[in-house]
Amino acid sequence: MAAYYSIRDLEELSGVKAHTIRMWEKRYGVIHPGRTDTNIRFYGNDELRKLLNVSLLVRNGYRISAVSTMSEKELTGAVTGLAPTGDEAWENLLLSLIELDESRFRRTFTGLTQELGFEQAVFQVIFPFFDRVGLMWQLGTINPAQEHFFSNLVRNRLITWTEELPLPEDGPEVLLFLPEHEWHELGLLFYAGALRRRGYRTTYLGQAVPIESLARVLAARSPVMLVTGATTGFPEFPSWAADICRFGIPVYFTGPVPGAYDLPDNGLKISDLIALLKLK
Repeated sequence: MAAYYSIRDLEELSGVKAHTIRMWEKRYGVIHPGRTDTNIRFYGNDELRKLLNVSLLVRNGYRISAVSTMSEKELTGAVTGLAPTGDEAWENLLLSLIELDESRFRRTFTGLTQELGFEQAVFQVIFPFFDRVGLMWQLGTINPAQEHFFSNLVRNRLITWTEELPLPEDGPEVLLFLPEHEWHELGLLFYAGALRRRGYRTTYLGQAVPIESLARVLAARSPVMLVTGATTGFPEFPSWAADICRFGIPVYFTGPVPGAYDLPDNGLKISDLIALLKLK
């Protein structure tokens, strides 16, 4: 799929100011825009990829005049030698998504966990990065395969992290599940691990759980809370949320969709769960 970016798109995705991009383009020939039939300038994934690499090197002390003369092989080699941390992780994550580059993702994610710890690496960097992925969806510049590739890399690490945590024997139980037709489970997987790390016994029911099945589980268990959520809207959400809350225990709703609705008294939002876990 061809990607077409304006200079403002490049600024938003790369973090490099538009006037700097123009200077690097005109003075140093770092990237070369194309033009539409109506003479409107545009940039593709190759230009975005090179801009991200150049930005990483400049941030690490390279002179733009030296970087601009590097071959593609030299540029890639120099970037590979960097230890990605902090703000630079965004560029590396974006490149790993665009290029389907698992090695780059691993290096970046390892650097983040060493700097911030696993939990804060996900909460402070990976989750906000998915907002950028959402922007790329809106721009039409990534395809489902790229998004699925990246999401699965994150999903695998969330599962491994949770499995390596001690399994509490006597802590209060929490049930985690997603409603029918909801498949975006990265947030739920993260909160399952975060709750377990704080001594809760987490029972993860997973994606697309019918409310009738949830009722049967609750008839046999006594959790202190439910954690659910939705990233995509569905017309029945208000009535569905009310049905979930009728079980009479606190229900934490994650994801963007619940924020648009008034919830029952025992319905709590993502900010309440973040406060409970003391993530900020």
